[in-house]
Amino acid sequence: MTTTELTAQERWQAIVALHGDPEPIDADLLCLLDLPDDLPERMTIAEAAEVTGLTAHTLRYYERIGLVRVERDDTGYRSYDRRALARIVVITRLRVSGMPIGTVRHYVDLIEQGEHTEPQRLALMEEHRARIQQQLRDLQLALAVTDYKITVYGGVVPS
Repeated sequence: MTTTELTAQERWQAIVALHGDPEPIDADLLCLLDLPDDLPERMTIAEAAEVTGLTAHTLRYYERIGLVRVERDDTGYRSYDRRALARIVVITRLRVSGMPIGTVRHYVDLIEQGEHTEPQRLALMEEHRARIQQQLRDLQLALAVTDYKITVYGGVVPS
């Protein structure tokens, strides 16, 4: 069984098995990693845009640069399936976390080359995780300074 065939719960159990029980993730945040079960089999670009929160322009761009493959229906219109939407969700999260589009393209290329590239994908994700952790530390310091300044000016920092 490949990692793409695992359910969200099975993936989470695998993470816990590898790393121990990490800090709890908010259920609302965790659900953003998976698509709702009640989605139709196929969606138009407008429907895909609504589900992913991206614009149709961005979805077409992702397709044009090879990040996602989208089938066409009998009339030639884009028809998004769950697999395409799932990839878009992952791409969106990687982009939000600061991964450059070129690195995302490299990651997708590795995926498409097959399972033998999993060590390279792992290394790429470990490097990206380290960058995210540094960003979080930087943001925590920025928050601490901001909180300090709020109290200096007589404000109250929410707890």
